[in-house]
Amino acid sequence: MTTLVVKHLTLSHFRSHKAARLSLDGRPVAIHGRNGAGKTNILEAISLLSPGRGLRGAKAEDIARKPEALGWKIKAVLQSLHQLHEVETWSEGGATRQVKIDDKPAPQVALGRIARVLWLVPSMDRLWTEGAEGRRKFLDRMTMSFEPSHADAVLTYEKAMRERNRLLKDGQRDAHWYHALEVQMARAGTQIHVNRLAALAQLTSAQAEAETAFPVADLTLSHADDFDMPHDEGILTDAFESSRPRDLMAGRTLIGPHRADLGAIYAAKNVAARDCSTGEQKALLVSLILANGRALAREFGAPPILLLDEVAAHLDADRRAALYDEICALGAQAFMTGTGPELFDALGTRAMYFEVSEVEGTSQVEDLSE
Repeated sequence: MTTLVVKHLTLSHFRSHKAARLSLDGRPVAIHGRNGAGKTNILEAISLLSPGRGLRGAKAEDIARKPEALGWKIKAVLQSLHQLHEVETWSEGGATRQVKIDDKPAPQVALGRIARVLWLVPSMDRLWTEGAEGRRKFLDRMTMSFEPSHADAVLTYEKAMRERNRLLKDGQRDAHWYHALEVQMARAGTQIHVNRLAALAQLTSAQAEAETAFPVADLTLSHADDFDMPHDEGILTDAFESSRPRDLMAGRTLIGPHRADLGAIYAAKNVAARDCSTGEQKALLVSLILANGRALAREFGAPPILLLDEVAAHLDADRRAALYDEICALGAQAFMTGTGPELFDALGTRAMYFEVSEVEGTSQVEDLSE
């Protein structure tokens, strides 16, 4: 199988890392160290090799190392299928982050064409019990891994919706002010919906085809108020127009893909994910990340880069060992963090090992690999 791996990673004034360089050989990477040492910061840097704000959703100005505040830079050598790419992304003075691929300026969406990056972080452990917004973002991140242009559709839709909501809050009733925005929302909105359904189909297929130690999740996509989201932009345009009186009363748009919710059932027990135990909810999340990885390996031609922060939490020793076996079988370069090296014992020589420590407020990275 062809590969997608980070071969070299350099951080400059990024979060707690004044300077760090990792040379990697494609094996999974186990990173251990005390809480607050800077382990997650390495994963966040890798997440910024994909479009968007990364696994923390941070603004560019919040990432620069304090107190220097000189801006930050990430450089990586990325092997994507049969090609090597030099990737740089940075921000100076809190400005919008910039991207270069092979020394040429590039839009962020171009990162999605050469690198597919998935992550699982502790805040996502509450995915099934908190609000629908987090589940939409989770679904959209998976959808974008299959279709990088999905990010553009979401941004286009949200920008037009903000303008429409401003008109609604101002009590504007002139139809001409709304129509162009609603056409734009409908075009982007139907594409968002189609992309999401296609991603769910890919995930369902990948789960069904695999024998895994992790539970299968039956996935559904629903919308608030039982709105039947259409696949036709003309029908959605008419729906926005018909909804205007109700939306004017609410002062916001009440129908559309921004009101979608991802549902999951623990298939073997026929129990909704929100009603499962903490361990079962974690296992379902891991299962979906692995299914996403298998589906991408088939479609993209290589498994994605996986970022698994504190992945051992809520997984017993047997499940941890099963996870490591599946990652290695998939052939994915997974970056995993934990507080102690013993959490990764089951990986043996199949992984590289790094220790992160903090010295006078600065993160230090040591390669412990054989």
